Amino acid sequence: MTELARVLRGLRRLTDDPRQVFVHRLRIGLAVAALILILSLLG
Repeated sequence: MTELARVLRGLRRLTDDPRQVFVHRLRIGLAVAALILILSLLG
């Protein structure tokens, strides 16, 4: 579990620019959605 927490901490972006925060969250969301899609197609 600590490994997962470390990875998630690394994904956080420390910036005050709202546009960069939005783009970063959008990329993470798309990556998670693609992973769910791939896993659902395999299973």
